[in-house]
Formats: sequence, structure tokens, C-alpha cells
Amino acid sequence: MRNLIQIVTLLLLTLPLSGLSPEMEPTTTRIAAAAKTDKKEDKEFIPWLHERMLEWEDFQSAPNRKSDAVASTSTSLGLAYQLKNRQLSFSITCAFSKSKSWGTLKTDYILAHEQGHFDITEIYARKLHQALSFYRFNPKTYGQDINRIYQRIVKEKEHFQNLYDGQSDHSRNKRIQANWAEIIDTLLVETEPFANYP
Repeated sequence: MRNLIQIVTLLLLTLPLSGLSPEMEPTTTRIAAAAKTDKKEDKEFIPWLHERMLEWEDFQSAPNRKSDAVASTSTSLGLAYQLKNRQLSFSITCAFSKSKSWGTLKTDYILAHEQGHFDITEIYARKLHQALSFYRFNPKTYGQDINRIYQRIVKEKEHFQNLYDGQSDHSRNKRIQANWAEIIDTLLVETEPFANYP
């Protein structure tokens, strides 16, 4: 069987993980993580790492002067998968885009809010890993199934990002922003079992 590679990557500024659909029937095909690669920063992207917090120097885009926002964070949640010798493998990426992110009011408080956006993308990278780990391979529909899982996770992530900005009023409501910081920290702990995504 020839190699089949599908790559889906979205750049997004911007809940709960639901079950997989019943039409995803099990077969004897194994699902495996792709070969693990080191997460390395380059000129354009910063991969999410627990020990690597964002700094204002990372926000390299020219500000959007027409925007009411004082900062903008662009992150990506990417998925690539491949079928080879009846084995489905996948890899997931979560990254911050330096060239598409900007800030005009560069305070520690605003930076922490922007870090929250990056952390939310990481949470959903882990949720994507969880969903794909439990996927039951169907040789007839796996491409559609995986795309459906990916789109569902992206939609949940966008909703969560919008809730974060909406409820905190883009960090202007300091009490609600503090609550959100706790929610994000809790979700990072809860999703830790799926943090080592391929």
C-alpha cells in the first residue's frame, strides 16, 4: 500500500472532550505515535514548553493600529498523519508565531494574559492527542474521521479562547483574569497525561 500523508495546520488566534462517533469501528491496524522529534525554537515559531514562557521580544509583528487590542497572540495547532503498512501514525504541533504576534502595551500583566492564549492552545493539543489515542482505526473512513476529530478540537479551542477574552474583557477585568489563570493552570495539570504528544 502506498504512503498516504495528510497534513492539516491552522494558525489561530484564538470544551470538554466528547466521545468519538460510533461509526469508528476497530480493526487490527495499529495506531502509533510518529517518531518523537525534539521541540526546537526557530526564527518563526516557538513550540510550547513548560519551561519556556513568552517574552515581549517574541512579539515581532508590527502592531495593528486599527485594533482596540493592546496585544495579539497567534498560535498554531497542527496535525499530520500517515498510513504505512497498515499502521496509522500522527504528529501534533503547538507553536507560537513570532512574526504574527504583536504588543503595544508591554506590561507583565498583559504578557501573562497572552501566555494564557498560548497555554490554551497547548491544552487543546493535548486534547487532540487524547482523542487520537482512543480513535479506533477504520481503513475506509480514517481520513474523514481524523479530520472530523481535528475540526471538533479546533472548534472547542476557538470557543474556549473566545470565552477567555470575553469573560476577562481581554484581561481588563482583573478578578476574572485571575480566575482564568487558575482555570488554565488546572487544565494544564489535568491534561498532563497527554502532554507528550508525538
